[in-house]
Amino acid sequence: MDNHFFKNVEKKTGVNMNEIFQLAQSLQHANFQDERTVRQVVKRVARIANRPISKELEDKLVRTIIKDGKKLDFQTIANMMNKK
Repeated sequence: MDNHFFKNVEKKTGVNMNEIFQLAQSLQHANFQDERTVRQVVKRVARIANRPISKELEDKLVRTIIKDGKKLDFQTIANMMNKK
């Protein structure tokens, strides 16, 4: 994909594509059974998405991610945040 595409996405979403790529790269080898790692990822996604989350929601997301043990990506966390 070309740079123009990513600039359009940034303009429409307000999300910096470099941050998304860095997050995606960090998720590749992350241990999603480790609470500290999962908590950091949740906070980072919330910051990137410019979506503040309560401590209660953060705890719920962390518990769900650790319990499910599924592979995690930005979209999964974003979907969970939107379900509140």
